[in-house]
Amino acid sequence: MAEIIFPDESYRIMGACFEVYKELGCGFLEAVYQESLEIELALQAVPFRAQTELALSYKGQVLKPVYVPDFVCYGKIVVELKAVKALDGVHRAQVHNYLKATRYKLGLLVNFGHDPKVEYERIVL
Repeated sequence: MAEIIFPDESYRIMGACFEVYKELGCGFLEAVYQESLEIELALQAVPFRAQTELALSYKGQVLKPVYVPDFVCYGKIVVELKAVKALDGVHRAQVHNYLKATRYKLGLLVNFGHDPKVEYERIVL
């Protein structure tokens, strides 16, 4: 059986996400959930950086485009928010690319657009 990485940290992050969903439900734009989760993470004392640019490189050369994940929590977990009817492969690939760019091992893909509860996936590199 595979070991779950960062269980305590991811539990606290998801607790904040559940609290936001409990307060707002589904139907808002992603930006509303982004700002609300910033507030909730701060209230719950979860360390985070919001929308930090990640540099990309190709064969040692830094590229002009950058990745901007919604959150990096605890300095090691990428959190990407969505407000869509259902998650799909493109969303998973986005988080996987963020993990490759950062060399972090865990990403949380969180969808606030799902009803009747928040939808989420753990993506491990």
